[in-house]
Amino acid sequence: MPNTIPSRATDAFSHRLSVLGSGPQRDVLIRGLRGIEKESLRVTRDGQLAMTPHPRALGSALTHPSLTTDYSEALLELITPAEQDVAETLAQLDLLHRFVYAELGDELLWTNSMPGLLPATDDGIPIAHYGTSNIGKLKYVYRVGLALRYGRAMQCIAGIHYNYSLSEEVWRLLHADQQSTANLVDFQSDRYLALIRNFRRTNWLLMYLFGASPALDRRFLRDRKHTLDTFDADTLYRPYATSLRMSDLGYSNTTAQAALHADYNTLPGYLDALSKAVSQPYPAYEQIGTQRDGEWVQINTNVLQIENEFYSTIRPKRVTYPGERPLHALAVRGVQYVEVRCMDIDPFEPTGISLETSRFLDAYLLVCALDDSAPLPRPAYTEANLNFGRMTMEGRKPGLELIRDGKPVAMTDWAEELLAKIDAAAAVLDRLNGGDEHARAVAAQRAKLADVSLTPSARVLQTMREKQQSFLAFGLAQSEAHAAYFRARPLDAAQAKAFADLAVQSLEEQAKLEREEVGSFDAFVAAYRAYTLNRFSI
Repeated sequence: MPNTIPSRATDAFSHRLSVLGSGPQRDVLIRGLRGIEKESLRVTRDGQLAMTPHPRALGSALTHPSLTTDYSEALLELITPAEQDVAETLAQLDLLHRFVYAELGDELLWTNSMPGLLPATDDGIPIAHYGTSNIGKLKYVYRVGLALRYGRAMQCIAGIHYNYSLSEEVWRLLHADQQSTANLVDFQSDRYLALIRNFRRTNWLLMYLFGASPALDRRFLRDRKHTLDTFDADTLYRPYATSLRMSDLGYSNTTAQAALHADYNTLPGYLDALSKAVSQPYPAYEQIGTQRDGEWVQINTNVLQIENEFYSTIRPKRVTYPGERPLHALAVRGVQYVEVRCMDIDPFEPTGISLETSRFLDAYLLVCALDDSAPLPRPAYTEANLNFGRMTMEGRKPGLELIRDGKPVAMTDWAEELLAKIDAAAAVLDRLNGGDEHARAVAAQRAKLADVSLTPSARVLQTMREKQQSFLAFGLAQSEAHAAYFRARPLDAAQAKAFADLAVQSLEEQAKLEREEVGSFDAFVAAYRAYTLNRFSI
């Protein structure tokens, strides 16, 4: 029999929420920042990957602050500013979509995480280019390395990244309340790592509630072995899957990454694990080498070329200075925010994520930040990964059990306990903001727990069945509908001019960078590889 779980919130969580949600400084909880990065493949009207270059009218993918490319030249990335109210963040994301659609011509943005129709061979997928500057070349070489390590098709999977921070005043108040002897920077980093550990243990809940990729086009797998079922002649799926994107079929663990155990217990431990991964050679990558026929094909032959190659559902982050490595920024100035990376694109939402989902994320992440957080040793790390993997492949299976502290537990029981805490966080956020948006967002997710047909993954399959659509046909229909939504709402003249001016400015910045470049690319790569954590004290 599965073990039962107490439904009451922990005393420590309730205490911290009370400290922050009352008193003269109670508005600190609504002064954090929210930013969104949304990836979308550009496709043709028949769902095939666009072979056209990144539109010049969108500016330079190297220097534009809001419009860039991810892996492929066709994989557009829209980046919002960080705002205190996620409603404003989503308004900015909407504006970016409207500007992009004004310049896309007949192309569409694919509104699913799993890609549509890719070229028949990996080599046909265009890698993103960033110009002739040394940093632009480095970004290209890094992507060539990714192709050799993981294949290009996997790099065409798209998602939503949700950047979340609490006001630094939150950490100051908790530091004083707990009478911590750590300095404020270390205390803040420790609390963000506590958030990450809680997130890693419970992020399976997000896959159940928001996973939206239960099916894929058969050709995506390139004849790889799989355990998927046949939906129709061109579509594969799993009946109870929530997110094939986040399963081993999507962001699969290679042997190299599977052996990498990120230490989320302390910041020095995390930095040490990642710095070793970017400095230790890996035999299979050594066999590839760094150059072929005089051309660079990867930055190095290490487990990771750079820190960002580490695939994780969440990352500790710090805004970097120009040319600064992410690990250095964390080592010197501590954790500033977290980047949630496991959210699928919602194919039923034009921007890929709704305000309701975002409000729920804010309440959920607040629980992760304030709840007690035990260390995450290797067995717990493995357990969390197994729970997450099970949820991606069979999360809607009736009677699903997960493992908690080595014992089986009903998924619904554990989810109810989490939702009770998220309810408490939502109530405080609503009291501070006025209204009931967070409470309603939590109620909408609780309804999905009671009725699995309300989950996005179930809705995708149901829509495909009702309309007798393949995955490709479903994706095209949703993409066409969202394109019409944005094209029916063009920017006003002032907005359009502001975006156009920003695009021109970014192109000028790239051109200046290329004109003023000094030193060879070989020397640039050597200097970049020497820029290791060992240079800096933690």
